[in-house]
Amino acid sequence: MAIADDLKKTLTDPTPLYFAAGTADLAVQQAKKVPELIEQLRAEAPARIEAVKNTDPKAVQDAVTAKVAEVFGAIDPKKIGETAQDLALRGVGVAAEYAVRAKETYDKVAEHGEQAVRAWRGEVSEEIVDIAVVVEPRPEPKAETEPAAEAAADEQPAAKKPAARRSTAKKAAVTADDAS
Repeated sequence: MAIADDLKKTLTDPTPLYFAAGTADLAVQQAKKVPELIEQLRAEAPARIEAVKNTDPKAVQDAVTAKVAEVFGAIDPKKIGETAQDLALRGVGVAAEYAVRAKETYDKVAEHGEQAVRAWRGEVSEEIVDIAVVVEPRPEPKAETEPAAEAAADEQPAAKKPAARRSTAKKAAVTADDAS
């Protein structure tokens, strides 16, 4: 039954769909920047092409040769095995770090997608609804009071107000718990 439960959970999880929606929304945001980048490249291209045309190939070749000689001169044949092992261990650590970063990024994009879907639908964020329930509790229906009860309430207004506030706060907490 574990396989069936895993399959059911996988098929009912909306996170991949939110990830796709978030990716699409971010792609649209980035696509809006493309015309500016094209204009910037169009303005800078002639100067860059001129710089490449005016570069001496012999100077570039000399610089590359010097850099290659520097790199090969720094290699010690005795330490190659140690260096390979060290690089392999570093690679494992880096791969684990990238896996964690990928999961965090996936979650952020999925959250962005969920918010984008809500915005597309015109829905209000859950957090805003939760805050509104706590801040503005549902009004209580007022019962008709007799004039004698009103006179007693006018004589002791300080005692009545804190009791009303406490009950409102309790009801707001209960309402917030019910909404969860």
